[in-house]
Amino acid sequence: MDFDILRRTMIDTQIRTWDVLDPRVLAIVTEVKRELFVPTAYRHLAFADYAMPIAHGEHMWTPKMEARILQELDLREHHRVLEIGTGTGHMAALMARLSGMVHSVEDRADLSQMAEGHLRVQDIHNVQLHVGDGSCGWVDHAPYDAICVTGSLPALPEAFKEQLAVGGCLIAIIGKGPAMRAQRITRTQQNVYETTVLFETEVTPLRHAPVPGRFVF
Repeated sequence: MDFDILRRTMIDTQIRTWDVLDPRVLAIVTEVKRELFVPTAYRHLAFADYAMPIAHGEHMWTPKMEARILQELDLREHHRVLEIGTGTGHMAALMARLSGMVHSVEDRADLSQMAEGHLRVQDIHNVQLHVGDGSCGWVDHAPYDAICVTGSLPALPEAFKEQLAVGGCLIAIIGKGPAMRAQRITRTQQNVYETTVLFETEVTPLRHAPVPGRFVF
């Protein structure tokens, strides 16, 4: 299979048509070889508009969603990034190409180990992998200039906002299927946050996510 032709087709028919036009993002999507991050059995579908199953019932985001989120994060070379949900390491690889350091947290050790191998093959060294529960963020290296939560949350824990640097933004998928919304939360001042709804989608829920308390009448 000619992966380069498939990659160009994916960019033209999926990514560009979803209003992803930032030349930096398009360049990184071209450079980072997505086919090397997907399970071998699904390599022929690496560029399909498809949420790729990986292991443990988890899925990769579609290519257009990865690219759109990457554009919305607007990463810079000095940024410190937190990713919750490493998966195969592909999103971490994309973010690493545009930022200074990515801290990626995965609660399944085998997935983290797999991602480490993928990143090594791609010669990406500015990703630090952590195994643990990131359902309320990862305070050890906070504050972060950008936070990306790859699994959906019923509601956003306040801890994520507290771990965000002033001027930084986080993107999370909030809600329960099928009514989930991708949201960008920007910390404009120490105690001021602005929220923008980006689009509707449905992704695999984040494990161990805190369940919001119910009102009792």
